[in-house]
Amino acid sequence: MSNAMAPYERREPEFTLAELRGDSARMAPHWAVPAADAPAPVSPALIHGVVVPVSSARLIDATAEYGV
Repeated sequence: MSNAMAPYERREPEFTLAELRGDSARMAPHWAVPAADAPAPVSPALIHGVVVPVSSARLIDATAEYGV
């Protein structure tokens, strides 16, 4: 007598991309995230112990400002 089990055949659901997009659009309102309050700015005088290597400071200084 054999104890071998028949392989389980997993079928993928047969949804179209349009159906999936429609489901996502209907669910979107259920996943609304409330807007978070922006953190209050911190005075540079209160920031202690932060050390930035000169090469990193130059790299950041040389990058363009995005979104401005």
